Amino acid sequence: MDPVLNPYSPGAGRKPAALVGRDQARTDWKVALDRVEIGRSAQPFVLYGLRGVGKTVLLSDFRRAAAARDWLVAQVEAGAGKSLRESLGEALHASLADLARPSAGRRLLKALKTALSFKASYDAAGTWNFGLDLSGTPGGGADTGVLETDLRKLVHDLGAAAEEEGVGLAILIDEAQDLEPSERVAICAIAHAAAQDEWPVLFALAGLPSLPRVLAEAKSYAERFNYEKIEELRGPIAAEALTKPSAEDGVVWEGAAVKLIVEESAGYPYFLQQFGQDTWNAADGPSITYNDARVGAANGRAALDSGFFRARWDRATRAEQNYLRAMSEDGDAGSSSGEIAARLGRSAASFGPIRASLIAKGLVYAPEHGVIAFTVPGMAEFITRQPGA
Repeated sequence: MDPVLNPYSPGAGRKPAALVGRDQARTDWKVALDRVEIGRSAQPFVLYGLRGVGKTVLLSDFRRAAAARDWLVAQVEAGAGKSLRESLGEALHASLADLARPSAGRRLLKALKTALSFKASYDAAGTWNFGLDLSGTPGGGADTGVLETDLRKLVHDLGAAAEEEGVGLAILIDEAQDLEPSERVAICAIAHAAAQDEWPVLFALAGLPSLPRVLAEAKSYAERFNYEKIEELRGPIAAEALTKPSAEDGVVWEGAAVKLIVEESAGYPYFLQQFGQDTWNAADGPSITYNDARVGAANGRAALDSGFFRARWDRATRAEQNYLRAMSEDGDAGSSSGEIAARLGRSAASFGPIRASLIAKGLVYAPEHGVIAFTVPGMAEFITRQPGA
């Protein structure tokens, strides 16, 4: 069938044609938006799960829902080569620039001046301006150099400005496990203060399965945040991710074809999109048959091996790959650090730097003390197919 019309779109954070299986989280976010708009508090959201399950897609859906209500919105990615201070400052600029006007209210003018001081805290040569003379306006003070102090001042003043405009402020952080320790502490403290004192502010964080633990280690009260584990899609929901997009183009899947792709993908949203795309391209139409699905599954697996999995494998050094091979004997369930060391004939302590490097590269995570697991579903199987395994 025509690849131009293909409704499936594998890719990091790409919105699928049918965002299914996330209704409860989306409803909870809408309720939180509603609560903030009537002056009630809402706990920060934390989305966590393996790579490929759709955390970024859902986080972006949260952003769009807030933006549709004309909220001030900033979505950033931690660990992307910039500090949280710089990323948030730049992400907020567009929303603030849209609101800046000579008739702006007192609290908005104050927030604009505070935002300028926050900018100055990381970029003394910055050229931000909102086309307004703010010299006689109260505000500023978000340039002490202490992240928690400056960010608290910024979020408080922006929240007040948003309330003056009849909206709220939403701050969304992807890959939140990659925040620096001081950044995690600051975010937890400010998010807690916002909920406690009913600021018109909502936070949403997304990250790997280790995220709840690292947040709780940063601040104990983070245990009371609103946690949502994002997992693979199951049964009819996984099937709907395949059949709903094609139905809009008048293309129907045979039941056996759907069953095969759901099983081959194990219900992981990224894999469903990849296999769906390759099955569509293999089909002559107007329906998608079991044979089409067999070809699509084979082509999809090859695409994942050469891209999704290969890119991660090639980031590891030879020593790191040996460690990953030892992990792969346990599949995707996780491995004891001591058992891996025994397989490799060395002490567990001697592998500390390798484990730390693999965690920093996002290839593995520590679900609990003494245990290490792959961040990507299916990685163990991929490794067993590599030369030398």
